[in-house]
Amino acid sequence: MSSGQTHRGPYDLDDRLVRRLVEGQFPQWAGLPLGRHPSGGTVNAMYRLGEDMVVRLPLVRGGVADVTTEREWLPRLSPLLPTAVPEVLGEGAPAEGYPWPWSVYRWLPGEHPEAGGLTDPESLAVDLAGFVTAMRGITLPNAPKAYRGGPLATLDASTRAALDALRGLPEEGVDCDALTEVWQDSLRAPAWDGPPRWLHADLMPGNLLVTGGRLSAVIDFGCMGVGDPACDLFPAWNLLPAGAREVFREALGVDGATWRRGRGRTLSQALIALPHYRRTNPAMAGNARHVIRVVLDESG
Repeated sequence: MSSGQTHRGPYDLDDRLVRRLVEGQFPQWAGLPLGRHPSGGTVNAMYRLGEDMVVRLPLVRGGVADVTTEREWLPRLSPLLPTAVPEVLGEGAPAEGYPWPWSVYRWLPGEHPEAGGLTDPESLAVDLAGFVTAMRGITLPNAPKAYRGGPLATLDASTRAALDALRGLPEEGVDCDALTEVWQDSLRAPAWDGPPRWLHADLMPGNLLVTGGRLSAVIDFGCMGVGDPACDLFPAWNLLPAGAREVFREALGVDGATWRRGRGRTLSQALIALPHYRRTNPAMAGNARHVIRVVLDESG
């Protein structure tokens, strides 16, 4: 869904515009404090509204589908999941020159976990496996296709292009030959031949919230849908240390082929992200470097 306008993002949002949107469409919240909430996300901006809400607005046209997908599916998924997920409290419409739909959500407390800084990684691994298992067990009909989840080979051209780009960045110190071997091994893994499974499809640390070291919420379901279950193995390499990685794998009962595809998908995302975000998004670039180190250590 789109507004029909042709704005090319990222949209230049500011506090005054967001306040006008809220006041014009949700006057009951007009007097609440509002301010931009720091985020490493690249598709949507977040504005804290009062103590208990957050406004989420697309920065680019590609974020519009996230808004509409979450509005349709989160109310159906929420009762089926063991972890808190965003709750839509208000559905905003284009106005004041802003061209896209936007939403108001209930604020979910917690902190984003950081690789290397987990206080209870094995328990977090169990929590993550419980969430992924619950997603895979969902049987709601008419599910959309996940943004990620198709054949791994569809990522081959972009992954190899990213490897070529990294060869031209010797300051990153990336062993592109070793990573190419890992990628080729992933491509050789047998494809998923079971029914498509429900996926979050974007389990990055920035989309997880923890409290006391345990998983308290999963956010940003814009990529959700059905596809290859290997897509929800991202935390094994982008967050969990080696011991907790094995706990995560055992709790999910992941077979060898799915594990290889999952590693390949996580690596592909990191390889593509690093040259693109190395100068503009420290969180994304930092996590990409972490994934690359972990994959090389695991395959060495």
